[in-house]
Amino acid sequence: MSLDVFVRFELKPGRNAEFLEEAMRVVPPSRAEPGCISINLYESLREPHTYFIHSEWRDEQAFNLHAEMPHTKYFLGQLEQLMANPFEAVRTKEIATE
Repeated sequence: MSLDVFVRFELKPGRNAEFLEEAMRVVPPSRAEPGCISINLYESLREPHTYFIHSEWRDEQAFNLHAEMPHTKYFLGQLEQLMANPFEAVRTKEIATE
């Protein structure tokens, strides 16, 4: 069974462009990881300075490996200066389909 991860990022005002630059740098190598099924970046329509990443992984082991990758660690390190609050990550499993 695959693992879906939702991550919420609430940025400091004026830091959107920097966040997007960093996010666009981490998404392509994450997609190329063998355990990555998909990874997409979303912008909130109602909450300014709020973004989400939804990713789907083959299993929890694949996600744990992703968390240790240099590009992931670099991205997370860059977030400290951009975030208004700590990011929130939730590991989930799908319980209903079409």
